[in-house]
Amino acid sequence: MTPSRTTQRVAIGTASAALLAATVLTGTPATAAAATPQSAPATATSGGAPSLRFVDIEGDGGITLKANVFTPAGSDGTRRHPVIVLPTSWSMPQVEYLAQARKLAEAGYVVVGYNSRGFWQSGGEIETAGPKDIADASKVIDWALAHTPADPHRVGMAGVSYGAGISLLASASDKRIKAVAALSGWGDLISSIYSGRTQHKQAAAMLGGTGALTGRPSAELRTILRDFLASDLSKEKDMIEWGKKRSPSTYLDKINANGAAIMLGNAWGDSLFPPNEYADFYEKLKGPKRLEFRPGDHATPEALGLFGLPNDTWTNTKRWFDHYLQGADNGIDRESPVLLKSRSTGAYEGYKSWRDVPSAHRKIELADSRRIHTNLDSGANGGLIFLSSMMDQFFRLPPMASIPLLPRPLAAVWQSERYETGQRVRGTTRLHTTLTSTAESGTAIAYLYDVGPLGLGKLVTHAPYTFHGKTPNQPFGVDLDLFSTAYDVPAGHRLAVVIDTVDPLYIEHNPSGARLTFSSPADDPSYVSVPVRD
Repeated sequence: MTPSRTTQRVAIGTASAALLAATVLTGTPATAAAATPQSAPATATSGGAPSLRFVDIEGDGGITLKANVFTPAGSDGTRRHPVIVLPTSWSMPQVEYLAQARKLAEAGYVVVGYNSRGFWQSGGEIETAGPKDIADASKVIDWALAHTPADPHRVGMAGVSYGAGISLLASASDKRIKAVAALSGWGDLISSIYSGRTQHKQAAAMLGGTGALTGRPSAELRTILRDFLASDLSKEKDMIEWGKKRSPSTYLDKINANGAAIMLGNAWGDSLFPPNEYADFYEKLKGPKRLEFRPGDHATPEALGLFGLPNDTWTNTKRWFDHYLQGADNGIDRESPVLLKSRSTGAYEGYKSWRDVPSAHRKIELADSRRIHTNLDSGANGGLIFLSSMMDQFFRLPPMASIPLLPRPLAAVWQSERYETGQRVRGTTRLHTTLTSTAESGTAIAYLYDVGPLGLGKLVTHAPYTFHGKTPNQPFGVDLDLFSTAYDVPAGHRLAVVIDTVDPLYIEHNPSGARLTFSSPADDPSYVSVPVRD
C-alpha cells in the first residue's frame, strides 16, 4: 500500500527534526541512528549546552502545534528567563530555527519554535496569518509561561517570512510581546503580491504550490489563489478584504499602542514582499524601531544563519533582543535605525529615517511620445523569482538587456545623458507619465537600467502597473513607485527607462492587438525621478 501524502509529510518532518536536532546539539553531522525524535538529546550535555525537547502545544480550537523548546543550561526553575517565540516560515518544518534557537538559549533565553498551523505535522489548515494563527501565537506564549522558566514580562517574537508576518500581527493583539524581529515579512499583504494592481504570478504560484505540497490549504485560501491567478476582477474586493485582515498595517494603531520594539529586515530584490511597503510600514511605527535592507531575494539575507553560519541579520536580531528583553547596553538603540547595504559595493550605510535616505533626485525627462504594441515580451524583464536576485546578491549579476537592441515597437525607451560622476541610487524611483490605451484595460512594466558604454543594461529596479475601466483612446495620468533599492551607477554610464507590456513575473491584462502610447503634455511633462545620495 502506498503511503498517503500526509503520512509522507509526517515521516519526512519527523526524520528531519531528529537529524537537524542531533546536528545542532552535537555540532557534528547527524548519523543514521538519529532517525526518530526519541534519539534526539532531551537534556543539556555535560558541557553545559542548553536542553532541547520536542513538545505538543494546544493551539486555537484544540489543534496540536508541533514545537521544540530550548531551555538555558543550568536552569532550575527558580530564575526566570526572557522567552522568544518563533513561528515557522511558509512550508518550513518545525526544525527551521534550531541553530539560531540554540544560540539564543546559550545567551540565556527560553526559545520556543513551532510549526505554524496547517503545515507538516501541526494540525488545522493553512489560514495564511489569519485570526487562528494569531490566536495560536498567544497560546504558545501561554504554554511557555506555564511549562518553562519564562519571564512573563520579557516576551519576544521573531520569524522569517510567514513567521515574520505572524509575529507582527501577534504584537497588535498580545500586549505581553515586548520585542519583535520580523525578517523578510510584509506590512501590507495585498500591496506586496498585487502591487500596481498587478498579480505577481510567480510569487502566488510558488506560495500555492509549496503550501499544497507541505500542508493543508484552507478552502478560503484555495479560493483566493484560484481567483487571483484567474484574474477574476469580480472577486477583487473580496481578495483585498481578505488581505487587509492579514496585514500588520491594518493594525498599526494597536501595534503602536502596545509599544513593542520592532526590528524589520528585508531584501532589495524580495520576489514576494518588495521593500517599498515594508519601508512605508516602518515610517508609521511610533515605538522603538529598526529597518535593515540587504541585497538578495526573499529570506536570502538571513538564510545562512538558519544553518548556524555567521550572519549579520541574525547577529542584529540577537542584539535587538539583548537590549529590549535583557536590558543590555549594547548600543543598538543609539545607532542609526535605518541600515542599508548597497547591492553594488556591499558597504553598510546608516540613516536616521527612511525619508532621509536620498539627499537629492535626478530627473530623466520622458520627452516625445512612444507608442508600443502589447502582448509580446521585448526582452526587458525582471528575471525569475529567487534566481535573479540571488545572482545579484552573490555575483552582482542582475537581469540584463541590450538597450540598443530592444525592439522599439515593443518597448518605449528613454535615456539620460552620461553621468560624469557616479550616481548612488538610494530609495524609491518614481515614474510620472500620461498614458493612452486603445483598450479599457492593460498592463505596463517600467524598468530602470544602468547602461554601460556598450549599451548593456543592468537592471536597477522595476515595477508593474495595471489599469481597468479606462475610456479607450482617452489619456490619463500614471504615477508609479518602482521597487526601492540601493545601487551605484558608475561614472561614464547612463540610466535608461524602459516600458513594455510583458514580464514572466506578472499576469498582464492587455487585450490582443492593443496599443499603449506614452506622451508628455506641455502642461504635465512626463519624467522619472531617481533618488540619489550625493
